Amino acid sequence: MSNNRRKQSEQGKSRRSIGHPYTSARLTGVWLVLGLASLGLLWRLCWLQIVRAPFLQSKAQAQQSTTKRPFVPRRTIVDRSDNQIAVDTPSYSLYVYPAKFSEVLVGKGLPKNGKQVKLTSLEVAQRLAPILQCSIRELVEKFNRPQSRIFIQSQLQENLKNRLDSLKLEGLETAQGEREYTRFYPQNNAFSEVVGYLDWEHKAQAGVELSQSLLLERNLVRYRLTKTGGNNGSILPDRVTSDYLHSDDLKLKLTVDLRLQRAAREALTQKMQEWNAQRGTVIVMDADTGAIRALVVMPTYDPNHYARDVENYGKLVGKRRAPLLLQNAAVSDLYEPGSTFKPIAVAIALENRAIVPTSQFYDEGSIKVGTYTIRNSDKKGNGKIDVAQILQHSSNVGMVKMMQRLKPNTYYDWLQRIGLGQKSGIDLPLEGQGEVRSRREFVASPIYPANAAFGQGFSLTPIQLVRLIGSIANGGKLVTPYVVEGLFDSEGVRKDNPVRPEPSQIFAPKNAQAVLEMMETVVNKGSGEKAKIAGYRIAGKTGTSQKAGMGGYTQDDKKVTSFVGILPVDRQRHYVVFAAIDEPKGKEKAFGSNVAAPIVKSVMDSLISIEGIAPSNPSEIEAKAALMEKQNENRTKTDSTDKVDKATKSPVKSR
Repeated sequence: MSNNRRKQSEQGKSRRSIGHPYTSARLTGVWLVLGLASLGLLWRLCWLQIVRAPFLQSKAQAQQSTTKRPFVPRRTIVDRSDNQIAVDTPSYSLYVYPAKFSEVLVGKGLPKNGKQVKLTSLEVAQRLAPILQCSIRELVEKFNRPQSRIFIQSQLQENLKNRLDSLKLEGLETAQGEREYTRFYPQNNAFSEVVGYLDWEHKAQAGVELSQSLLLERNLVRYRLTKTGGNNGSILPDRVTSDYLHSDDLKLKLTVDLRLQRAAREALTQKMQEWNAQRGTVIVMDADTGAIRALVVMPTYDPNHYARDVENYGKLVGKRRAPLLLQNAAVSDLYEPGSTFKPIAVAIALENRAIVPTSQFYDEGSIKVGTYTIRNSDKKGNGKIDVAQILQHSSNVGMVKMMQRLKPNTYYDWLQRIGLGQKSGIDLPLEGQGEVRSRREFVASPIYPANAAFGQGFSLTPIQLVRLIGSIANGGKLVTPYVVEGLFDSEGVRKDNPVRPEPSQIFAPKNAQAVLEMMETVVNKGSGEKAKIAGYRIAGKTGTSQKAGMGGYTQDDKKVTSFVGILPVDRQRHYVVFAAIDEPKGKEKAFGSNVAAPIVKSVMDSLISIEGIAPSNPSEIEAKAALMEKQNENRTKTDSTDKVDKATKSPVKSR
């Protein structure tokens, strides 16, 4: 048995060593698959490494990089002396964790590290309300929300954040996001009419913030940065480009002056309170260039808290009229200029040779024009007067007779030539266009040219009137008013090139000078005496215009009192100072002479000091100073005598 098994085993080995056909085919198949797989792998490697390499490389770079546009604050706005008017500052958002409300008490008898005491929502609200300027009830309602982390308020200034931090309360968090900046106005309401404001979304809504947005918003580009892998990869600091957080140092400089702006606002506010007036405007313009040195409207708002101020104003005038607080009346509100337009009408008459400076007219106190009767404001006649005296007495009758020497068509052509019914072109938004009757209406009825002779029957804005009076001051040129000087770097080098319209010569210099000298007599001898300043030659014109209502000019108390002055008459550089008070109410009748002229005088006093304007007649100033000194001495002697008399007459009381 054992021999047979040995033989069978040897025969099996012999057969396996020779190979079976089935086994050989299987091995061949394996090798064939391996060979094809190798060829496929080799082909795939070639495809990826050679053919598809550029595409895969770009895809990898895309996964490892991100594109960001950094948030850069708006450019700063400054006045002509580089005082900051508007600046972007970091702002913060306040979050609270009511479950963590507590504070650490330190002091005698307490642990070294202090004692932590839990606080209620009411206690925390009582401490936060004065800082956030909101109600305690409102805060408590927010604290009672179900979230663990509750948003309270955004756009908190640095000073408010510091006040919150000083409370040292647990459960408060002040955080700044990447784009959290607030527009801050350091001068509060000093320049609100000029600068405007940004709303809570950081969007410009008024003033140069709106009209100069392209200059104030920096030109930003997108940067491609490298980041770590994953969807939430972090930026690699060694791969950030050096100019990623770079921003220019340019600032927008204005023509207005902080000192003059404050002086004008103070003078206007004082008179408005004295006369219980609704609104008021003051404008100071360099007549030779058109640069606005001051522009004030009252009442006004603080651009840092415009919403609060509008709400408070609404409580006084009603919600419908509340938005008027944000309106710049100096460039948007239309009014009839009244007698302040008379110098322009005189210049038009001189240009057309309808009169000469020595022309005379007889003023009876009233004149019939068609079916209408026009009277002087005082309802008195002035007799035989020349052109200068017409302006001194503000004679409506004299003006009507003067302008009747012009054909209505010619007069209308000149009203269009000087820009009535058009905008002044000032670089502030929402300027009013002015209104004037059509030529057909104006020519058809003689009452319309007659009314236009003394500033009624058409409307313009205060800035448009200042522009017109500027042409009398500067030798007959119509300039374009502006408030933006330009973009400057930190070294004071100008970086922009603004294109301003060239002044247009509308009046001959000799005619403008003749009217200027006539206006000087208004201050020296006429209705503008309250604008007189010792030692300085000042020209001016008063204006008191009734406001038209549904029934015409029927309400005597509905009027606008105004005065426009020119300082100095005898220098190469001239300034136009305008003041208007809307609906003044007082014990005496309100006129431009007693309401607006004193404002102009006060502003001119400040202008003289700020600009260093030399007096025309220094001896007059010395004489006035000597007189005041003598009056003070006499007053001192009188006071001393009174005290002696009182001491002599006082009874001696016994003890």
